[in-house]
Amino acid sequence: MKEWKVLFQLFWTFFKISPITFGGGFAMMPLIEKEVVEKRKWLKSEDITDVFALSQSIPGAVAINSATFIGQRIGGVKGAIAAMIGVSLPTFLIVLVLGVLYVFVQDNPKIEAAFISIRASIVALIAYAAIKIAKTAIVDKSTFGIMIAGIPSLFFIHPIIAIVAGALTGMMTIFIKMKLSYKVEKDRKVEKKDVNEHEYYMGAGI
Repeated sequence: MKEWKVLFQLFWTFFKISPITFGGGFAMMPLIEKEVVEKRKWLKSEDITDVFALSQSIPGAVAINSATFIGQRIGGVKGAIAAMIGVSLPTFLIVLVLGVLYVFVQDNPKIEAAFISIRASIVALIAYAAIKIAKTAIVDKSTFGIMIAGIPSLFFIHPIIAIVAGALTGMMTIFIKMKLSYKVEKDRKVEKKDVNEHEYYMGAGI
């Protein structure tokens, strides 16, 4: 019964998020974080950031990928299936209904005005999601530099290339810090004490 309860919670969580989110997976991110991290406390903010990054780096819709990864983390394969069905079913039904009704509403000025306003709201949701993710993703100067370099590069290169380049840059950064005797913790932060000791020894010529 406990397992079925968790599976239903996963299904219902993503089922109720999906139909009220316009603009795809990016606009859905703040709602997913609120439900999964703040309300249900299934994952930590750092974990959800990693899920979003991984979801964007593989083929498929970000929303479905994110739901599947989160479901798998919480309920295994069954959890992944429950979350995936939950996030997909409302959209499927809505698109099915709208496809039938589109002929009758496509020239309605009020409907067109509503969708214009919705598109503006989507920009706000995506910006809010970016700010929330940045708080956990940018942990030091190197990650801040990767973010600054990544924004303009996305205008010229494919997002997958940007993600791979960011991963390689992060690996090189950690390698350099370890060579310089910086102690790198699991949360990707460098201890201030170790940095100060390194600067002291370097200044003393040791």
